Amino acid sequence: MTTAPATPTVRRYAVAGTGHRASMYVHAIIGPHADVAELVAWCDTNPGRIDYYDGVVADAGGAPLPRYAPEALEAMIAENAVDVVVVTSPDHTHADLVTRALEAGADVVVEKPLTTDAEGCRRITEAVRRTGRDLVMTFNYRYSPRNSSLKEVIASGRIGAVTSVHFEWALDTVHGADYFRRWHRQKAGSGGLLVHKSSHHFDLVNWWLADTPTRVYARGRLAFYGDAGAGAPQAGPRPARGAEAAPGDHWSLDMSQDEHLKKLYLDAEHHDGYLRDQDVFAPGITIEDNMAVLADYRGGALLTYSLNAHAPWEGYRVTVNGTEGRAELEVVERGSVEVDAQGQALLDPSAKEAADADDLRPRGERLVVQRHWERAAEVEIPMGVGSHGGGDAILLGDIFNGPSEDPLGRPAGYLDGVRAVAVGIAANESIRTGEPVDIVRLGLGVDL
Repeated sequence: MTTAPATPTVRRYAVAGTGHRASMYVHAIIGPHADVAELVAWCDTNPGRIDYYDGVVADAGGAPLPRYAPEALEAMIAENAVDVVVVTSPDHTHADLVTRALEAGADVVVEKPLTTDAEGCRRITEAVRRTGRDLVMTFNYRYSPRNSSLKEVIASGRIGAVTSVHFEWALDTVHGADYFRRWHRQKAGSGGLLVHKSSHHFDLVNWWLADTPTRVYARGRLAFYGDAGAGAPQAGPRPARGAEAAPGDHWSLDMSQDEHLKKLYLDAEHHDGYLRDQDVFAPGITIEDNMAVLADYRGGALLTYSLNAHAPWEGYRVTVNGTEGRAELEVVERGSVEVDAQGQALLDPSAKEAADADDLRPRGERLVVQRHWERAAEVEIPMGVGSHGGGDAILLGDIFNGPSEDPLGRPAGYLDGVRAVAVGIAANESIRTGEPVDIVRLGLGVDL
């Protein structure tokens, strides 16, 4: 006698924050994970962006969904029997939305970073303790085969006990500049790049080492962007917003030429005044574009980390030194930023074709391990498919189907989120005061 397979449990999802980052989750719910997930409601301040995603749902054969303002989050959860809220709103809103969703009886999936400051960490950790609800962090870079391969090398003991890590991340003048156009340009909204962007990177180090950061010293400044930055004279006179960019202007973003940006932001800005295409050389930017961090780990390892947001290429280099050798990972995500026939930068990171054979920095990745007294050996990295080095698809499988048995421990929870932002929060405080910061003194609400 055979037993019929169990019918998958379908969970009801709402999305809080209908900007660009929501797209990955919306398409996953109405597409490959529709057997276990149902999209039932939107939560946002901007009806134009909700209209855009209602259109996405309609294209898949669905009907418009109920929509709620953030202050009605609890009503949304109750009236639509929401099981899980996916939080993809601006970073400074995470603590409020996550805490309220948990208190209202829903589980939460939250985009990185978990939150932007120590108070936000305290609110979230207290809510998790009070409610016992699940909180999933979406650290997709853990799932990239190249990063998983480095984790395997370290965990195998091939290079011995880790003594230090050097991690350099280069954001190019397409991707890096874009943070200075958007709401991220205000530290009050994003925590700066050391929280918004680097939480990915600090999480990788925490996960690679299976260790906890304890002390941070950092320096940073706005050196290239902004009205007083070194890039402003190079950029030349800036056109008025909405005016046609001058020939050869690499820095202006014309959202009318991108259907996605036009519908999601340009056509929706009259609802709330949010401008997605601000001038990267305008005054008022409060985040840094050059940052350096030194961090101690409980197990004794040292981290040196740098982030530059105006590099001519995009990617990262990681060196892990151990008592028995060394591992080196280099990833080139885009070897150069090129321009179109009008002299404007190609703004779609996927628009540039793979580098030709003469390119000195071809797109690709390489992991090399060298033990003491031995020749270097290259470690084969499995082929990844899709965005974030092939990490997004695997991450989404864990989110919607539940984490599978994973010897690498890639699924992340709220404590991983706290550990990751702890480095950035401490780094911001160190930049402000000029002093090293002990993470325990931040009062994050939990023992890391």
